[in-house]
Amino acid sequence: MRSDDTAASSLWRSIAAGGCAIVAFAALLVLIWYSATTLFLLFAGILFGVFLNALSELLKRLLGGSDVVRLAIVCVALLVVFAGVILLGGTTIASQASVLATTLKSQLGTVKDFLDQRGIDTSMLNLNALTSAENGAGSSARSLPSAGEIASNTSTLLGQSLKIIAGLFGALGNIFVVVFLGVLLAAQPSVYRQGVLSFMFKPYRSQAEAVIDDVGETLRRWLLGQLVLMTSLFVLVWIGLSIIGIPGALALGVQTGLLSFIPTVGTVIAGVIIVLASLGSGWPAIVSAFALYLVIQFLEANVLTPLIQRRAIEIPPATIFGSQILLGFLFGIWGIALALPLIATIKVVLRHLYAARETAPTV
Repeated sequence: MRSDDTAASSLWRSIAAGGCAIVAFAALLVLIWYSATTLFLLFAGILFGVFLNALSELLKRLLGGSDVVRLAIVCVALLVVFAGVILLGGTTIASQASVLATTLKSQLGTVKDFLDQRGIDTSMLNLNALTSAENGAGSSARSLPSAGEIASNTSTLLGQSLKIIAGLFGALGNIFVVVFLGVLLAAQPSVYRQGVLSFMFKPYRSQAEAVIDDVGETLRRWLLGQLVLMTSLFVLVWIGLSIIGIPGALALGVQTGLLSFIPTVGTVIAGVIIVLASLGSGWPAIVSAFALYLVIQFLEANVLTPLIQRRAIEIPPATIFGSQILLGFLFGIWGIALALPLIATIKVVLRHLYAARETAPTV
């Protein structure tokens, strides 16, 4: 009887442990789901810290010195470069971006009319709302509004202004969190590394150390390669569109370089914008811009990325695109932008786990 009671008690303990594990896993999924934006924000800060640390390590080969001094030099250099871009090219980029926005709006209207004439549904290109708003503003200017309309319009304007201000502060707050967290991590990377390892059980500490080092090295190589890739695409698009004579070549080059941070999807969006911007310059410019986009796409996919990133991240394009679709559907723009480094991190962790499982002694 005692053996039966012991077996039954062991079975119930196993069932209870399994139930608790399922509940804990479900709670973890719920927590991740509702705090996904914050987690992606923290991950972006970690990436920025890895980027600063990578630049500091490159500087170490040239100058040596302490980590704090090298990090200070890197931060000052980045601030100087950013300020130089704003002072020297900020006005040009802003004016070209304004002209480019007007051109894109006009060309979208042209494309919509072209599709409407051929019986294609263009409800997703809803440009009538803006037009009606402008017409409404013009008609209201022709008649004196009542006191109630003035109060209503004032409250609406105030509400829209508050939304814009809140959105601006939210974006600046996110940027501040990413930069501040990245600087803190890059200032003392060994402290945070040892802090994470201290939470690991001693039998698994060496394996966790190898995983952390491998993830850091992978992300460092990818970020430095991505910086070179973004700069190369910016220069190529800027020079190519300037030769063709497309208005806003500098702004288009900047947006292509920034969008190339998002693999596959970013370059496609940049190509669509380039083609739309060339529609008002005649067929030779359209064909030349489209040919330039094809050349850039070929170079990015078959020359630049394999050459620059060949030792950083080896993930098939279909896997990257599928992960971008899934994470973008679940978490929006954060999921699309950070899909590749996140998948690369998961790949490194799984590779170490499977390697440890294969080398584990069998009983």
